[in-house]
Amino acid sequence: MVSALRGVRIAAFSRVLAGPYATMLLGDMGATVVKIERPEVGDDTRSWGPPFDSEGRATYFDSVNRNKLGVTADLSSLEGREKAMAIIAESDVLVENFAVGTMEKFGLGYEQLKDEFPHLIYCSISGFGSSEKGRALPGYDLLVQAMSGLMSVTGPDAQHPTKVGVALVDVIAGLHTALGITSALVHRAESGEGQKIEINLLSSTLSAMVNQSGAYAGAGVIPEAMGNAHPSIAPYEVYPTKDKQIAIAVGNDSQFVKFCQVLGIEASTDQRFATNTSRVANRIVLNVLLTGVLTQKSAAEWIDELTRVGVPAGPINTIEEAVKLAESLDLNPIISIKDFRDGHQSKSIANPIKFSKTPVEYPLGPPSLGMDD
Repeated sequence: MVSALRGVRIAAFSRVLAGPYATMLLGDMGATVVKIERPEVGDDTRSWGPPFDSEGRATYFDSVNRNKLGVTADLSSLEGREKAMAIIAESDVLVENFAVGTMEKFGLGYEQLKDEFPHLIYCSISGFGSSEKGRALPGYDLLVQAMSGLMSVTGPDAQHPTKVGVALVDVIAGLHTALGITSALVHRAESGEGQKIEINLLSSTLSAMVNQSGAYAGAGVIPEAMGNAHPSIAPYEVYPTKDKQIAIAVGNDSQFVKFCQVLGIEASTDQRFATNTSRVANRIVLNVLLTGVLTQKSAAEWIDELTRVGVPAGPINTIEEAVKLAESLDLNPIISIKDFRDGHQSKSIANPIKFSKTPVEYPLGPPSLGMDD
């Protein structure tokens, strides 16, 4: 079997998270990714810790940089730019996420390269786009979570906006980047033409907020944070039990009937709760009723009884518990890599995409700085 992107070469002038995550996924699929870093210091995330692994390497960097060759180039020097140009000349794709205008300053912008390399797919990732106003804004995940509205719909209530517990904006932008590149590769296979792709964190986040941003676009509704509740479905949130909290996700009226049968209540025939729309309107009253019953048994008991009749319910796991759950389901969530270049052994969360013909592979661990110079 061969990898889906075997033969594709990517020049990765990307750092921190969005670009490295995208290029790692493409590397998993067989692309040859050359990560170009600053000499001596490298990617900022090489020093982002704790935690560090047993060899003192930042797990943040390692989490998004497997399956890459590692080289260094000082783009402010003629020698560094010549080295970069040599890498680009052999590449199908270029990915960069410097501040807007930086690559142009070094003579490596799309307009400066497209005539010499008409086949090149050039992908730029920014925080807020390339307009004059957008380029002036710093593209940090926390700021985009705040400025995109994501924090306004996350947290216990409207008075306590909360960031997501991971740099989700960067991850979402990275996924859009990988999708854009693979689409452009398909177009190039048919036309022979490269093109420029622009990804920005703000637009990626607005798209990823789906029903929440869609509520504003389609109905002029401005959503607010509701804790673990759902603006359009009930009961669909976290509830207390006799010992600990559980998540219950009743997605339709038939599930609600089964839910009430398990709880031993007549709520499904009450006009206040008979339909999802009425349950959303009467959420507070419904939750008082449900909490009074759910606190009579343990989380494990309720999960077992509800799952048995097809009502979605589950525990609130730690990441350790989530990994163990995935292992119990034969999903093989953690992969081990021993890098033949330096013998470094690392563990990583597996690529979640399963191909029947072109499986993902992990031939390389995260590179030491400049190890492939």
